Amino acid sequence: MTRSSGETLRQWLLSDRPQSRRQARLGRAYVIWRQFSGNRLALVGLGIILLLVLMAAFADAIATHNPVQGDLAGARLLPPGSAGYLLGTDDQGRDIFSRLVHGSRLTLMVVVLVAIIAAPVGLVVGTVAGYAGGWLDAVLMRITDIFLAFPKLVLALALVAALGPGIENAILAIAVTSWPPYARIARAETLTFRKSDYIAAVQLMGASSWRIVLRHIMPLCLSSVIVRVTLDMAGIILTAAGLGFLGLGAQPPLPEWGAMIADGRRFILDQWWVAAMPGFAILIVSLGFNLLGDGLRDALDPKEAGQ
Repeated sequence: MTRSSGETLRQWLLSDRPQSRRQARLGRAYVIWRQFSGNRLALVGLGIILLLVLMAAFADAIATHNPVQGDLAGARLLPPGSAGYLLGTDDQGRDIFSRLVHGSRLTLMVVVLVAIIAAPVGLVVGTVAGYAGGWLDAVLMRITDIFLAFPKLVLALALVAALGPGIENAILAIAVTSWPPYARIARAETLTFRKSDYIAAVQLMGASSWRIVLRHIMPLCLSSVIVRVTLDMAGIILTAAGLGFLGLGAQPPLPEWGAMIADGRRFILDQWWVAAMPGFAILIVSLGFNLLGDGLRDALDPKEAGQ
């Protein structure tokens, strides 16, 4: 693409009078990306998350050893860099690097499924409560307040204890404890849009309440919820790791990072790498989601994007 064609495309994307919905959407996406890419830390966070996704997708090719079976006789508690073990081995002779690589699949699965379950529930509850008002708003928000009254980890522990240990029950428990903040954000956004001229015009056209909520209010609240979900990913990872550390999450021999830390806590003084490596992985991934969330928050802010 020549420089002149690039400038023409840029002018077409940044036009203040788009000729079609496609042009308007592409122009909005371009403005968001330009705002996002101007934040170097956000790009670092995006790079970390992309690396996590690639690691999970190609775990079988990246891992150098079997993640669940080790050499108990000849490779137990080897330090990093010994005999082809990049990050050392654990007390079962299993390669820590391979377990971290395969554990990225579990981590990614947890955050994606929790987001898929919790975010839509919170979005529906918040928008319905904010638009309907009255007794329905009061009931839905009091239910939300009940969930917010309990610390996430404590409530998740109670739910997993009732449902039984396992990665599926841990995901469900974390999702149940994660939706209330999204409902609060969606309700606050809905209250600002409910009396706007835009919604009044849709009402005059005869649109039903459900159509207004689903087609017009929810899309306006979506950017705020996406930012909050991204920022909450670190907390979701830590909660899942906490459940795994206590033996209520993924069960052995699955290479879940929290469970790996629990296995290594007995050797923390002499064989520090057994617990430190999965802890460092949790730190890096959590940092990546926080940096990505900060960048999305700035890029999706309409006041910032217009500058």
